[in-house]
Amino acid sequence: MSMFGRDPWGGPLEINAADSATDDDRSRNLQDFDRAALSRPLDETQQSWLLGPTEKKKKKYVDLGCIIVSRKIFVWTVGTLLVSALLAGFITLIVKTVPRHHHSHARPDNYTLALHKALMFFNAQRSGKLPKHNNVSWRGNSCLKDGKSASSSISKDLVGGFYDAGDAIKFNFPQSFTITMLSWSVIEYSAKYEAAGELNHVKEIIKWGTDYFLKTFNHSADSISRMVAQVGAGDTSGGSTTPNDHYCWMRPEDIDYDRPVTECSSCSDLAAEMAASLAAASIVFKDNKAYSQKLVHGAKTLFQFSRQQRARYSAGSAEAAKFYNSTSYWDEFIWGGAWLYYATGNSSYLQLATTPGLGKHAGVFWGILDNSVLSWDNKLAGAALLLSRLRLFLSPGYPYEEMLRTFHNQTSITMCSYLPTFTTWNRTRGGLIQLNHGNPQPLQYVVNAAFLATLFSDYLDAADTPGWYCGPNFFSTDTLREFAKTQIDYILGKNPRKMSYIVGFGNHYPKHVHHRGASIPKNKIRYNCKGGWKLRDSSKPNPNTLVGALVAGPDKHDGFRDVRTNYNYTEPTLAGNAGLVAALVALSGEKSRTTIDKNTIFSAVPPMFPTPPPPPAPWKP
Repeated sequence: MSMFGRDPWGGPLEINAADSATDDDRSRNLQDFDRAALSRPLDETQQSWLLGPTEKKKKKYVDLGCIIVSRKIFVWTVGTLLVSALLAGFITLIVKTVPRHHHSHARPDNYTLALHKALMFFNAQRSGKLPKHNNVSWRGNSCLKDGKSASSSISKDLVGGFYDAGDAIKFNFPQSFTITMLSWSVIEYSAKYEAAGELNHVKEIIKWGTDYFLKTFNHSADSISRMVAQVGAGDTSGGSTTPNDHYCWMRPEDIDYDRPVTECSSCSDLAAEMAASLAAASIVFKDNKAYSQKLVHGAKTLFQFSRQQRARYSAGSAEAAKFYNSTSYWDEFIWGGAWLYYATGNSSYLQLATTPGLGKHAGVFWGILDNSVLSWDNKLAGAALLLSRLRLFLSPGYPYEEMLRTFHNQTSITMCSYLPTFTTWNRTRGGLIQLNHGNPQPLQYVVNAAFLATLFSDYLDAADTPGWYCGPNFFSTDTLREFAKTQIDYILGKNPRKMSYIVGFGNHYPKHVHHRGASIPKNKIRYNCKGGWKLRDSSKPNPNTLVGALVAGPDKHDGFRDVRTNYNYTEPTLAGNAGLVAALVALSGEKSRTTIDKNTIFSAVPPMFPTPPPPPAPWKP
């Protein structure tokens, strides 16, 4: 019997029955085969495969004296070291000869560099006991007895806050506007502040101001009848020789004369502005719940006070009227109401801010050009933009829509007026817009406009809106940003005089700033009230650099006189620097698609469900 299988070479393969031998037979057959196979000599490969390892060769060693190592290892080690040395030398040669390409971080832009300096100005303006990290070497503790004036009928702790300008007076009206502006810039651009490494610094500056404001009235009460408007005095009219903060030229650290406290019981504008500053700051410090709530409570108390006894704070004060005269309180009502709405979410504040009667008194419908200029006196342009923000992002609808649309239209008109295409405002030959009609001290108005223009541009970008209309003409958001840049670039040195108007920025900047502390050396010599006059009148540059100070600015012909006694050119102010800081942070860094924080300002605002409009009147035949 036979079986056939497939032969891989093509033929039949016969399997004999003899294959079915027992295991013992197969074993014997294999042994015979193995003996036959091994009877012939094997080559080296066969030996290694079939016979296992051959006899080991004798290893050779190298005697190094203290140790004996394998010759093979020694040769391999020495060879590796030589090759490594040659390779390292070759790489070093390449590195030395080939040009280097640095991949370091990009140099900060001019706006960021100027921002660092502009914030330093507030450190130099601090009153009271200074923190150890204040970083202004020529400043020290000053006016530690504020509020304890011998001539005052009140006695309370009013230490702290900021000196207004080159003097040592604490004017609470422009000072509170300063804190509102700084807070607004932090709310919108906190990420930019953080990128610049200045977020903690600017928040500390804001808190220095709000801590002082809480001392100026009974912040724990639900209602008040008076508040502090000013600390210090500066009236020298009629040839008065009474020592005060304007008559005397001396360092704040050396002040020994009386510093009276001015209070007011009817000061709607001041109270509403300070309410705005506390409300805005409460959003900045929303993560510090206890402090934020304290600020909100104080803001509510002040705003209620502002609405009860209506009068301008400067109406009954010769001091305030002379230096910071307020023209109206209606704009502060809208401004303060808007900020309190954002801080609390209470719709009663929004209802007030959007009341047509209030807008009419504030001049919303008048079309007066000066009402579009944001300043320490007039907040209408700022309030209009602040409320336009609400319409752009939340669109609450009825019953607010009509007034919000009006504010939005006013904001659009204001932005149109900034463009050089229109001749709404005069400009110097160097391109500086004259928002105060060519009067002295123009820069404080210019920086505020640059901030508003950049912010509105960013609002539109964040709302996916490419631009806005000026009459029949459509303009892109880039035109607003370009306007802001041209104005700030002018201030940074791109002007006919090639001069920076920020002290310490660039190579050419004012050296004779109208500022007591900066003009008197810190040399352990105490100059009395009149003793500093010779330093005031000196033609020598200030011994101390007032880093970051925005001076008052050039005249309408781009001219500038770097003279200490001419404050219309060389005096800086808190309000001016606040606008500068806001504009710089808005323009700083690379412009991304969205550069503002859309949501933080709405943190306290509840979800909005528009109220349906009332039904139409029944039809009558």
